[in-house]
Amino acid sequence: MSKRWAIGLRTKLLLFSSFLFVIPYLGYQFVWELETYLRIGQEQTLVGTARAVATALHERPALFDNQSAFLSNVQPGKDLYAHRIRYPIQLDGKLQDWQDYRELTIDYGANNLIEQSTVYNRDSLHFTHMVGQYDNFLYAMFSVTDDAVLYRPQNSLRIDRNDFVQIALIDNTGAFKRYVIAPYQEGWVNAFLLDDDATTFTPLRLETRIQGQWREVSFGYELEIRFPLEMLGSSIAFAIADVDDARSRQIKYIIGSANPSRSQELGTVLVPSPDIERIIKGLQYSNARVWVVDNHMRVLARSGDIQQSDGVADTSINARRSQNTSLVEQSSIWQSIEQQLLLPLYYKILTRPPSEFVDELQDAFALKGKDIANALTGQPDTLWRLSPDNKAVILSAAHPIFIDGEVMGAVVVEQTTNGIRTLRNQALEKQFNFILAVMLLGIVSLFLIASRISSRIRRLRDNTEAAIDVNGKIVGRIPASASGDEIGDLSRSFEQVLNKLSQYNHYLENMASRLSHELRTPVAIVNSSLDNLLLDPDAQDRHVYVERAKQGISRLSKILNSMSEATRLEEAIKRTDKEVFKPAEVVAGCVDGYAMAYPEHQIQFDNNLPTATISGSPELFAQMLDKVMMNALEFSESGQPIVIRIFEKDKKLALSVTNKGPLLPDNMKHQLLESMISVRSNNANQTSHLGLGLFIADMIVSFHGGKLSIENLPDHTGVIVLMSFNCSLKAE
Repeated sequence: MSKRWAIGLRTKLLLFSSFLFVIPYLGYQFVWELETYLRIGQEQTLVGTARAVATALHERPALFDNQSAFLSNVQPGKDLYAHRIRYPIQLDGKLQDWQDYRELTIDYGANNLIEQSTVYNRDSLHFTHMVGQYDNFLYAMFSVTDDAVLYRPQNSLRIDRNDFVQIALIDNTGAFKRYVIAPYQEGWVNAFLLDDDATTFTPLRLETRIQGQWREVSFGYELEIRFPLEMLGSSIAFAIADVDDARSRQIKYIIGSANPSRSQELGTVLVPSPDIERIIKGLQYSNARVWVVDNHMRVLARSGDIQQSDGVADTSINARRSQNTSLVEQSSIWQSIEQQLLLPLYYKILTRPPSEFVDELQDAFALKGKDIANALTGQPDTLWRLSPDNKAVILSAAHPIFIDGEVMGAVVVEQTTNGIRTLRNQALEKQFNFILAVMLLGIVSLFLIASRISSRIRRLRDNTEAAIDVNGKIVGRIPASASGDEIGDLSRSFEQVLNKLSQYNHYLENMASRLSHELRTPVAIVNSSLDNLLLDPDAQDRHVYVERAKQGISRLSKILNSMSEATRLEEAIKRTDKEVFKPAEVVAGCVDGYAMAYPEHQIQFDNNLPTATISGSPELFAQMLDKVMMNALEFSESGQPIVIRIFEKDKKLALSVTNKGPLLPDNMKHQLLESMISVRSNNANQTSHLGLGLFIADMIVSFHGGKLSIENLPDHTGVIVLMSFNCSLKAE
């Protein structure tokens, strides 16, 4: 059988002390609730900021007129957005400066065909395109896939018999203008201004303000151009014509953002508004990022950096950090413990605000979200979202901008919760430090208490094991503890149990010799009688031998009956039904019998409670008195009376039997009530005595709810056996 795995007391207390970890959990929940309320406050503050910015933009239509905000819908690829370019573009045709904006380019192909003279083949012509704004210039890039690049002949005055790029726009005066870029070869290019007839391609003059670089590549060519924003109003279109046949010089396809020959079909270009940016420029110090979008969610202006918009004033955080630093510097030991041990442990649970995170809106030209959609319907709204890398929580609040009662755009204010998280972490760090100290003190205290208790229990175990040898023999004693707690009480109980076991072991040890002594004589009588009969079977006195053998066998039978009497009586007690009787009447009947059976003894009966009753068995009660009386008759001195009394003691019925004679040994007063304990002399008489009389009497007294005790008389002239019973002292 495998050894059972046991858990010690200290381990159990340590396990129970794990409930102390509920304390930091409750503290964490409390701070989390505070963080929730702080977020609600941040949300309300952000809505207020968005409302304030929107108030500055209400009823100012001039800010939106040039931004195509009045369009009923926006067509991607036709209505363009001039993305803000962070660095100036070098016009070299290599498109390396556009790498950061590649995901913003738009692909033009079959869906953007304006004219075609043959079935469209994508491998023959398609391109990607985008426009951007830096300073006061509008930049445009084209990456054109063309299976046959055909340049303008050197001596040709026509510009439409080759591959060319057409630009059509409405300038800031409202005039419709068309321009064509048709180079002789790759390299630096300028545009030609065309005449007003939209059906022809007659160049009027060279427009040097439109300038760029045309570079041929393996798949076609790449083109970068720029021109001043002052040339542009709000409408524009770009188109690329493809000519592949060097003989016919016929245009095969024209693909573009819109038809450059029709002013009413031009698309729009949205350039971030410098006027709006000037209005919101001061908000870059407001610890928030601010966007202004039109009613198509296209960005008109923005201010601030979301990486620094943590929602809490820098001064407050720095002040707290400096304060914490000054306090920590006062204790370099504590600083080392906190930095190397505690904080790494805390931040297994806490989330540290990121120093940087992925901002998917860093170069956004259009926003989306239910908060903006609701704001464009006229209802302010807020939105919580995670950054793409799940490192930051971003809160945005959108408020509509009204012009003549119509929503023309929205203000969107964004902040992260990093500031709140920083404050939360600082609060939890301090709280965890305090809670950890309390927990450590509690656990150490419990461990010390458990160690003390377990050591006392182990000492009690060792004392118990040392008191009993491997054979089960009691060889020592258990020292009783003077402590008043449960372990001390257990120690005293163990001492009492061990003492009783010691007495019982002593009884068992003596029982063999006592039985041997009791059995030796009758066995010897039987053996001697049988031997005599065998030696002289015809002897005249053989009946004497037979009689002596019968006496020996009778004596052996009495010994066996005495040994089994206690067991039979215990079984009889279990089957006995109780009844109410008067003890005085039972005792009186017994006394009369004793007087006739033992006329040589003087027996006195003093009855002070003739009407008292008890519940039990009169027969067993009489048997109890017989056992006590036999003991008194045997030890009573000749000529001395045996006194039997019934009286009241401590509101109980007391029955006493007193005889004059030898006293009890001091160490045997309590042992005499145990089985097979006797203080008779071994050769007192020829009657067998196994020490069961008082044991049986005590058993019957207990059945009647009483208690039996045996003591020497105060004057040391004899012995008194006292039995007390809970009973009714008046007759029923």
